[in-house]
Amino acid sequence: MVGPRRYRDVRSTLIDASPDTVWQAVLDQVEVLGLPAFYVRLIGCRDQRHLGPRPLTAGSVVPGFHVTDADPPARLVLDGVHRFSVYTLTFALLPDDGGTRLEAHTDATFPGVLGAVYRLLVIDSGFHKLATRSIVTRVRRRTVVG
Repeated sequence: MVGPRRYRDVRSTLIDASPDTVWQAVLDQVEVLGLPAFYVRLIGCRDQRHLGPRPLTAGSVVPGFHVTDADPPARLVLDGVHRFSVYTLTFALLPDDGGTRLEAHTDATFPGVLGAVYRLLVIDSGFHKLATRSIVTRVRRRTVVG
C-alpha cells in the first residue's frame, strides 16, 4: 500500500532589514494570514478561530494554523490539520549580508483519495506557490520604511 504523497516547498526573499524588524512583520502577516471562516468550516480545519496568547507564540491560533514553536527572531512554526491534509508552514529568518533572508518552508501530506484531489486543486495547480510567494512578498513590503 502506498502512503500519502509528501509535498515540500521553500519560498524565500532577501529583506533589507534586521531580523527583529522582519520578525515583527512575519507576526503581523500571520495574524491576517488565517483562512476565511467559511473555508475552515468547509474543509474541517482543526483550528477555526483566533485564540491564545498575543503576540504569537506556542499555543496561539489563527484560522487554519496552530503555532507549535516560536523562537524570536529566528523561527515560527505553524501546524494545521483538516479533512484533506496535514501541514506545517515554517518561517525561518536568517541573517544575510546586513539584511535578513526570510524563508517560508511548507511540508504537507494529503492522505486518501480526497487528499489526492485536494492536492491537485491546491498544489499541482500552482496556487500554493503563488500564495506563499505572496506571503513573503507582503512581509518584505511591511518592512519598508517610507
